[in-house]
Amino acid sequence: MVTHSEQPAATPGISSYATLAAGPDVRHELVVKKSRFITVLRRVEDESAARLLVAELRREFYDARHHCSAFVLGPGRGVQRSHDDGEPSGTAGLPMLEALLKRDTGGGAVPEAMLSDVCAVVVRYFGGILLGAGGLVRAYSESVSSSLAVAPLVRRDRMQLFTVAVAHGDAGRLEHELRSAGYTMTGNSYGAATTLVGLAMADDSSVIAAAQDKLASLTAGRAMLVPAGTDWVDRPLAAR
Repeated sequence: MVTHSEQPAATPGISSYATLAAGPDVRHELVVKKSRFITVLRRVEDESAARLLVAELRREFYDARHHCSAFVLGPGRGVQRSHDDGEPSGTAGLPMLEALLKRDTGGGAVPEAMLSDVCAVVVRYFGGILLGAGGLVRAYSESVSSSLAVAPLVRRDRMQLFTVAVAHGDAGRLEHELRSAGYTMTGNSYGAATTLVGLAMADDSSVIAAAQDKLASLTAGRAMLVPAGTDWVDRPLAAR
């Protein structure tokens, strides 16, 4: 899938990272000594979207004592923000942010394992028992970590886009063959005489050459890859 709203800018050396799958917010609740910690995770493209989530939850949970937040944005995670919202300094927002930054989605310290474009808000209803600074740090950190553990994640790759013009009757077969060969398909568009089959691949000359060879074998040399720019593409985390 390719998404086009507010595409993150390219960051030198960063061509892949992880984020939440497109879809509804992730919600998870943790109870610690009668205090309720309600975590909401949302995929966001910019600071405005992150702050909108905080505002929405302030309205929804208007009677809660705290609406703490943290978010990280960009392929290189260049924007990082956190807010304690009345909790003792450093006991809420920062532990939440660290939980986002430490989430390992790739089995090691590699760029594609870095989680970004995510906002976390933890709404706290005080249960009458003081948790202390250490208890708050643990509760807010665990709230975000446990939410991420059940969140659907995807890998986000910056890829070269291409189209292939084929006769309408050949488009379905070609798309199936390319998908079966492991290529990422980005959707088709239809003209009067041809279908433009869209696909994406790594910005690597050898990969592109191999794709052209594959295309030639599938179409008896009749079809060619036509460059269509670059974009960030959602792919399964296991994709390589």
